[in-house]
Order: sequence, then C-alpha cells, then structure tokens
Amino acid sequence: METPDTAAPQSFRLDHALLRRRLRQAAVRVGETDSDFLAREIARRMDERLDLIRIAPRRILDLGCGAGHDLARLGERYPDVMRIGLDLVAPFHARARLTPNGSPNPLRRLFGKSLPAVGLAAAEAARLPLLEGSVSLVWANLMLPFIDDPLPVFREMCRVIETGGLVMFSTLGPDTLRELREILPSHAGERVHRFIDMHDLGDALIAAGFSDPVMDMEMATLTYGSLDELFADLRANAANNAALARPRGLSGRTAWEQARARYEQCRREERLPVTIEIIQGHAWKTGSAEKQPQSGARPDGRAVVHFHPRG
Repeated sequence: METPDTAAPQSFRLDHALLRRRLRQAAVRVGETDSDFLAREIARRMDERLDLIRIAPRRILDLGCGAGHDLARLGERYPDVMRIGLDLVAPFHARARLTPNGSPNPLRRLFGKSLPAVGLAAAEAARLPLLEGSVSLVWANLMLPFIDDPLPVFREMCRVIETGGLVMFSTLGPDTLRELREILPSHAGERVHRFIDMHDLGDALIAAGFSDPVMDMEMATLTYGSLDELFADLRANAANNAALARPRGLSGRTAWEQARARYEQCRREERLPVTIEIIQGHAWKTGSAEKQPQSGARPDGRAVVHFHPRG
C-alpha cells in the first residue's frame, strides 16, 4: 500500500504564522523566568536514556534547540563532537549567547575555542538545511508539539541521519492539559492545543524509514496556585492553542467565570493539578528510507512498534 504524504488529520493543523510570532515573543523572555522547567526535566530524562544506548556520534543535531540548553548538556556527554542547533525562529540563537541584560550567557562557552564548533540556524523541521547522512544523532526535546504532521518531519530526520544513526525525541501526549480541556466550553470548538498520540508517532516513524522504534509514556502532575499562573507558563513557552480552527474568546465574561469555578473544584491542598503526558522515543536508521525493510514486520506487512507505558 502506498504511504500517504501526511499522517495528520485536519484537526491537527496549526497556524504557523501565529506559532512564529509566539516563539519570537518567547525568545525575548528566555531566562527571565523558570517557565521551561518541564523541558529541562525531560532533557535530563532523555540524557539518562543515552546511558543505555551505545552510540558514538560524529555530529549531533538539536532540532528545536531553543536557547541552547540541551546543546550544553549534549556537549558535556560528547565533548569532542560537533553540535548543530536548529530552531524555527532565529531570535533564540541570540538568546543562546546573551542573558536578558545583554551580558554573556554561561552557555557562551559552547562557542569558545575549548569545544567543537556549534552551528546555529533558523529552519523548519520538515525542510532541514543539511546534507543527506550528515548527522549521527538527532535530538528533539519537546519540538513535536509545534508541528501538525510528524511524518514529513520524521522523513527529513531520516534523510539527514547517517546509516546506523539515531533519532531521540520527547513530546506530549493527548492527556496533557486534560483538566483545562474539561473545564473550557467546547461548543465552539477545541480551545486547548491538541497533542499527537504515541501510536500515531510510532506509525509515522516506521513510514519514514526508521527501524525498531521504542517509546515510553508516563503521566506527571504539575500544580499551580492559580489558573493565571498556568496560562502565564503556557504563554512563556508559546504552548497555548495554535490550531487554525481554534475558537476566539470564551463567549463572554460569564463563560470565563464558570470555567474558573469548575477548575477550582479540582483544587487539592490549595493547588490546581495539571496533567502532563510525557512521551519519549527513539529509533534507528538501519538503511536508506527507500530500501529499508520495516523492522519487526509481520508476514501480512503490518509493522511492530514497541511501547513501554509507565504508570
């Protein structure tokens, strides 16, 4: 059966112009708050997974590099390996070098003479400005929530990864922000950003040409003192709803007050819970995307993806 050019339903289509504007705004505020604490914690967990994986990369791509925190982490693990950071918007790269007040950022050491060169550029994940087979490891920490179709992105990753190379990623699953989704009125459409299911990601990895995809899922609960604090964190990370079909507004002050009251009923020990479904995955490129057999395929052609859910 011919592989479709897209794996995303229409409901996942995002407003890319809006995403760029929000990411530019987020880049200006990098370092002013600790709102990216979730990305930092997930990066730590991704790094732990590398302890169990045997790979000696020649060149590393951090896709969705933001302000460069993960480039620094990868440099500690692979001190003699060149790292490339790509992000959708260029302002993040300036923030990787400077603090908000303009003084040198500690991350500036990434670009010094003591470590290999780090290249930074703005690029779309589905159109990477890299040669085929030019990197050994693609690292993508919480980049996938900002795309509406994983298949073209995974295909592009597979193109730039050399044979024997690895893609390692993290993303958020459909249960993320479920409390917020339940309290906001849905009669005019979904008001909370949607996230791609783990099984759809596994299918897209195989369709893109990767082998032996392995994914873990675990649920985490964050807590906030108020709904406004949650919204502030979402805005700071450009993570509020960017769907093309998103409704505008809450249909009046009464609907907004009712939504707040419903969320208050969830309060426990003076804190509001926020569910986060964390997905981590990796897969190997064992041959060209055109010629590579589907690893673990059954006789009827169906592919096997290994999932390891965590409670």
